[in-house]
Amino acid sequence: MADTRIPPVAAGPLAVGLTTALHRAGLPTTPERAAGLARALQLVPAVDRAALYWTCRVALVTDRAQLPVFDAVFSAVFDGMLDAADNRGDPTAPPPIGSEPRTRPVPPDSRPSTPGASQGTPGTAGGDDGGEEGEREVLLAAASAEERLHSTSFADLTPEELGQVRELVRRLVLSTPERRSRRTRPTRRSGDRLDLRRTVRAAHRSGGDPARLVHAQRRWQPRRLVLLCDVSGSMEPYTRVYLTLLQGAVAGAHAEAFVFSTRLTRLTRQLALRDTDQALARAAEAAPDWAGGTRLAEGIGQFVSGHGRRGLARGAVVVVLSDGWAQDDPEEVAEAMRRLHRLAHRIVWVNPRKAAPGYAPLVGGMAAALPYCDAFVSGHSYAALEQVVEAVREDVRRR
Repeated sequence: MADTRIPPVAAGPLAVGLTTALHRAGLPTTPERAAGLARALQLVPAVDRAALYWTCRVALVTDRAQLPVFDAVFSAVFDGMLDAADNRGDPTAPPPIGSEPRTRPVPPDSRPSTPGASQGTPGTAGGDDGGEEGEREVLLAAASAEERLHSTSFADLTPEELGQVRELVRRLVLSTPERRSRRTRPTRRSGDRLDLRRTVRAAHRSGGDPARLVHAQRRWQPRRLVLLCDVSGSMEPYTRVYLTLLQGAVAGAHAEAFVFSTRLTRLTRQLALRDTDQALARAAEAAPDWAGGTRLAEGIGQFVSGHGRRGLARGAVVVVLSDGWAQDDPEEVAEAMRRLHRLAHRIVWVNPRKAAPGYAPLVGGMAAALPYCDAFVSGHSYAALEQVVEAVREDVRRR
């Protein structure tokens, strides 16, 4: 068989061409998967058709139901039936896939040979148990449905899968670090400070003689949690999952919830309902600027002026869920974040664009806000939301 090793310079165009053909055929391929396939083709030498097939399949196929379409497109592209660059840019072009199914190549068996292998041992290539047994499908890497839901970006999920992920998100528990309260509680330890009020009150029972000294110590309580969620058009693929997270935090952790697009809207009362669907419906009615533009500096500035300085942000853990794409001047964003940074205990920024290959917050609102953030996480998938939970729980003192 001729050597079909893919040169590094050709890995990128090949990955883009194949993922484009798969996308036209109806498979949910994304630029991130194309970039992952290009890296895989550089790491795994495609010395023959079978090796190329399995590299592409492991990188692009996430569901067993996608295999027929993937096999047809792969055969059409690499057997000369289709040029992956044909009809580029024509959205009305029919799906360019092959019409005849092909047998999937079976990966080479690297297990050590046994004496009975040549005698037709079941499960080996040399057995003569019939064509049906010989063509048995072999799965090298098959991700479970739960594993796929954990690692797939919210933007790539189907509506049914999105509903399952929202059920998982409802179970997440956001807990903040504790702080010492001004309120005290009685204690038997004499090393703590003397509680004069309780001591005098107890002295009334002994005729005014303080026969027993009452000591007290300061209580510990969790810090307040405040969530600011961007519901602009650029955040639409992630909004419903994030609002489910907000609803669980308000109902379970007594958090304060705000959304912003062109203006700031407080949704704590609407999201306090235990019924998630009803809570989200009331929240959608209360925010008229849903899926609009992004006024990042104005939204954060309104929160600081109208709520933060009145006590909501003082010593609190503030979580901002936004991609940082804003119409405001970066200097205005920096000023709003500077004011918030002075009040809050910690600022956790959740940006789903952070997971994209090659992403770097170098310009715009995200670059202006990043110096004032104590944690910067992606939150683009359920597994990434678990990192958000850890970032909220973490108690790292500022220097």
